[in-house]
Amino acid sequence: MDLEEVSTHRDVLIDILTSELPVLRAKMGISQEDISKRVGISRQTYSLIESKKQKMTWVTFMALLAFFENNEGTKQLLIAIGFFNNSAFSECLKFK
Repeated sequence: MDLEEVSTHRDVLIDILTSELPVLRAKMGISQEDISKRVGISRQTYSLIESKKQKMTWVTFMALLAFFENNEGTKQLLIAIGFFNNSAFSECLKFK
């Protein structure tokens, strides 16, 4: 797999997570301010990402994914929507 394919798979995963951000955040009962502090971005940046006005970076994606994976409720939600079964997810794991 080449870098362009990996980039495409990453874009798919970023789009999926972005579309689920409001639901995931609501499931935790956490504010944009709180989550942005925990993942190391500004509240303004998080707000722009959640409203789909700005695309998140891969680093932000990984931070948010780690954050949501470490909460049982949001992890189960990610499993329920098939996030971890998505072919883009498995392809990104293969890339070296």
